[in-house]
Amino acid sequence: MIHNGKTLLLALAASLSATASLALDEVKFGTNWLAQGGHGGFYQALADGTYEKYGLAVEIVPGGPQVNNRPMLSAGRLDFLQAGNLLLSFDNVRNGIPTTVVAAFYQKDPQAIMAHKGVYASFDEMAQAPSVLLAKDGQFSYWKWMVDAHGFRDEQVRPYNYNLAQFLQDKTLVQQSYATAEPLYAQAEGAPVDVFLLADQGWSTYASTIETRQQLIDEDPELVQRFVDASIEGWYNFLYGDRTKAYEAIMAANPEMTRQKLDAEVGQLLDLGIIDSGDALEKGIGAMTPERLASFRDIAVAAGLIEKDAVDLAKVADLRFVNQGKGMEIRDQLPQN
Repeated sequence: MIHNGKTLLLALAASLSATASLALDEVKFGTNWLAQGGHGGFYQALADGTYEKYGLAVEIVPGGPQVNNRPMLSAGRLDFLQAGNLLLSFDNVRNGIPTTVVAAFYQKDPQAIMAHKGVYASFDEMAQAPSVLLAKDGQFSYWKWMVDAHGFRDEQVRPYNYNLAQFLQDKTLVQQSYATAEPLYAQAEGAPVDVFLLADQGWSTYASTIETRQQLIDEDPELVQRFVDASIEGWYNFLYGDRTKAYEAIMAANPEMTRQKLDAEVGQLLDLGIIDSGDALEKGIGAMTPERLASFRDIAVAAGLIEKDAVDLAKVADLRFVNQGKGMEIRDQLPQN
């Protein structure tokens, strides 16, 4: 069969495209909840082709109320996991689970305590509130630190069932909140609130950490680096560039999300300095330092959350994949939204 030059070029291009597609490394990445603005940088990297540029075919596997992605990582059914704060990583080390933190996309944990606007003048003043609504996870984690470091009392605790009705009816109540969720829901119900980010009161854990299996780090550190680098670029583009494609991907994965909700969430991430703050300003998004890891371990020990010397920090996190200033030029070049 005889081909003309144009046909040969088209055939070659198709062949190269197919080869490139086949060459992509398949990666499964589990998030900690249903698709939302707090996952925006990852969806950005997926939707705008950044992961593909780094030779990765990434599948994002959402978490949710009936989904626990954490055991999927150690079982080998996920390659990377968006975890919560460092307490879970400490527990993994204590229990001999060979997973390691390779990046921390939130410099501040978005966990917060909120109160009706103007009722309490400060975070410490809320230690005198008659009741604090807390879910069980909070009672066995940051609440112990609030008692130890800020004078809150166990007798204040009342169960929180993730429904704002009780809070809305009683202006003396304070309750746990996630900075990109409950404060926005309360505002929508006509109840302005004061939000006290725990990170601003000394709760120094990183959040939205990325964990992987130690085996993957040992066998293919270059793939780990590519995933971290591409995710960092995704977050810079999401925070400061055109978020349209990421929004579309998030809404496709979670139909309950709207552009208005996503804009509100991103506004909170930016206004509260959740991601691009602290060490990230000089070392790049994803930054971690040994001093910060040690500081939070000491806080956890003082609050009785872990035993002294129970956690080897060298096994908690591997800092080789961050702190390189990756993507900072994107922030500098983009007109910030």
